[in-house]
Amino acid sequence: MTTTAPPAAPPTTRPRRRVGPRRWAADLALGIRLSIGGGASGWTRLALISTGIGIGVTMLLVATTIPAVMGARSDRIADRQADGIWAAGDDAPPATEQSILVDHVRSDFRDRAIEGLVIQAEGSDPVRPPGVSQALAPGDLVVSPALARLMESDEGAPLRGRWSDQVTGEIGPSGLAGPEELTYYLGVEQVNSDFAMRVTGFGASGTGSSHSDPTGQLLGAVGLALLLAPVAIFVSTAVRFGGEARDRRLAALRLVGADTAMTRRIAAGETLAGAVLGLGLGGLLFVGLRQIAHRLVPADLSFYPADFQPTPVLAALVVVLVPLAAVLVTISAMQRVVVEPLGVVRRAAIRRRRLWWRLVLLIGGLALLSPLRSGGDAVSANAPAIVAGVVVLLVGMAVLLPWLVEAVVRRMGAGPVAWQLAVRRLQLDSGTAVRSVSGVAVAVTGLIAMHGMTAAWTAEIGDDSGADTAEVYDASTDPRWITTLEQAPGVSEVGTLTWVSVESTQGDSPVVSLQVGDCATLLIGSEIDACTDGDVFVAAEQGIPVPEAGSVHLLGDARDGEQQEWTMPASIHRFPGGEFGYIEMLVTPGALAGIDLDRGTTAADLRVALDPSTPDAVDHLRTAVSRLDPSAHVTSGDELMTRAAETVRQLLLVATGALLVIIGASMLVNIVEQLRERRQLLAVLLAFGTRRRTLGWSILWQIAIPMVLGLVMAVITGTALAAILQTAAGTPVQFDWLGIGATTGTAALVALVTTAASLPLLWRLTRAGGLRSE
Repeated sequence: MTTTAPPAAPPTTRPRRRVGPRRWAADLALGIRLSIGGGASGWTRLALISTGIGIGVTMLLVATTIPAVMGARSDRIADRQADGIWAAGDDAPPATEQSILVDHVRSDFRDRAIEGLVIQAEGSDPVRPPGVSQALAPGDLVVSPALARLMESDEGAPLRGRWSDQVTGEIGPSGLAGPEELTYYLGVEQVNSDFAMRVTGFGASGTGSSHSDPTGQLLGAVGLALLLAPVAIFVSTAVRFGGEARDRRLAALRLVGADTAMTRRIAAGETLAGAVLGLGLGGLLFVGLRQIAHRLVPADLSFYPADFQPTPVLAALVVVLVPLAAVLVTISAMQRVVVEPLGVVRRAAIRRRRLWWRLVLLIGGLALLSPLRSGGDAVSANAPAIVAGVVVLLVGMAVLLPWLVEAVVRRMGAGPVAWQLAVRRLQLDSGTAVRSVSGVAVAVTGLIAMHGMTAAWTAEIGDDSGADTAEVYDASTDPRWITTLEQAPGVSEVGTLTWVSVESTQGDSPVVSLQVGDCATLLIGSEIDACTDGDVFVAAEQGIPVPEAGSVHLLGDARDGEQQEWTMPASIHRFPGGEFGYIEMLVTPGALAGIDLDRGTTAADLRVALDPSTPDAVDHLRTAVSRLDPSAHVTSGDELMTRAAETVRQLLLVATGALLVIIGASMLVNIVEQLRERRQLLAVLLAFGTRRRTLGWSILWQIAIPMVLGLVMAVITGTALAAILQTAAGTPVQFDWLGIGATTGTAALVALVTTAASLPLLWRLTRAGGLRSE
């Protein structure tokens, strides 16, 4: 008799339970309750997390105010733009009771620009600029509050009497870009300028304030990315504070029935509580910072406290993304931890960190930055990719640092006891120490890149200030000008350069700028070495053909029918100069024999030699010129570039200070967190006879080893990034090694000081009471 075995039952698999939103919410809520009700230890961890996140949130909120601040400044500048037409044009409107004639005037005081408007009323009820409450009579001077304070101070003595002997009022906030702006309105009998405009109102449409070239905007975006990347790393590090103590609590939850996924959600809830408190703390710090932020920026970028408002959309992103990032980072960190009912296992099988994917990030970041090498239109067309490349490069550097530290400490050998304790700790778990250093390395990388870019830019224009010479534009050939200016303090010599209209007979030749002056005048502030009456000096950009001896030119304005033929003499000399695609020609009177200059003269400039030993000689000259004609302008070197470079330096100084504060805060909070986590181990070492000094040195070495490696990486990456940015900006590739050393040394000093500041906590934690366990 045979029996047939019943068919085997198919294997049954336990269906995986889906976790819905309600389960997620319940587990997150339990984590929040455990975080808040965790006693002194839990409260300390919560305080550390919220403090770290709060500092980062403050910086992120500050970044969200940039569009609002720049927009408010732009709106006020646009509202005060004169809406008029060139008064000398055929389509100029007729004068009315409300119309005024205006002329924009730019003056300077040391390294500050002073913008002004000369106003002539044409009727009984003239329009008034924003911020001005009364109509301006001839001689009335209305100034900004900052300019009024400057003129009343001892420092501003050279400014007094520059435009008028009496200040009749101050410009209100609606007429100023910012509270530190230097500007004025001057009433005159008659506007003596060929560029006067007839104005019937203010607030011309389509006039923005600050327009910069695409490359400048891109470099600003790159700079913002360089400054915010360390903040993001700091926030992601802060959410992982107190991980070891948290994991021990989660092991107890596993003992009472929680599964692995549930423990991760509970851990995310604990971190979420700190993130929410960090948002609140960051908001409070932002409110406090708002009261003083306008005093921390350069004067040329000043703003009112009311402008310092976060952009709602960006602020909402910060409020949403920071807690979300905290949850995601926590869950990601828990992937490498096995929480069992009887304990916690971290990386049971020791695996070395892999290098290849970290190098992929670095190479990918460099590839995204490749359009910077071409500059120009390529930069504008690839701006988003370039900014992304900077971020990817910094992230790649941050993730490469743990591999580098692990590879280095694995090969370190014996040494003093403090050295062995530090190295062994890094060999067992370098992640905590590296996380505290990665943000510092990224911050230093950004600072080195921005300092390198600024140094190259300022080095290119640094010698153009011309402190011993100046030039007066839109001047007059009246001898009274020469007499008056020669009496100004610090003026050594004054010479006249006469502009003459010139037209080449060669057809499509480049535009020629021709000025006539004697040899004494031509030698003032120029790169001409020697001069003889009868010489002609020519300058042009490379590739532009210059006039040759024997070429014929027509002097004078063809519209007046007064042109005279002039043949270039043989005494032609080249000199450096010639910009913007035109030919610059300086001619001595002897080379124009037989030419009636009065028939072709259009205007005159003055070249002035100054005594460098006289304080504020340039500003005394500006005051003397303004009293003769407010429309005339004095310049000394490339002042626009010099002021822009100074503004960039000041912004970089503010950014450096902010990043150093973040570096110090992040280091201090990280060290405190590490000491708390290891207080029992430190107390045991002390109980077995280890000296406190040895423990202190071991803590210092644990910070110093990753710090040195991180700073080496920062110098390499920062200088490479600086070279790329310099190429994009068209400046010579050069490195400010003194600045690099100062930046790196300052960051190391901040780390050393914060580590030393944590030693009192080490002494307290290593007391006998630290042997107790919970």
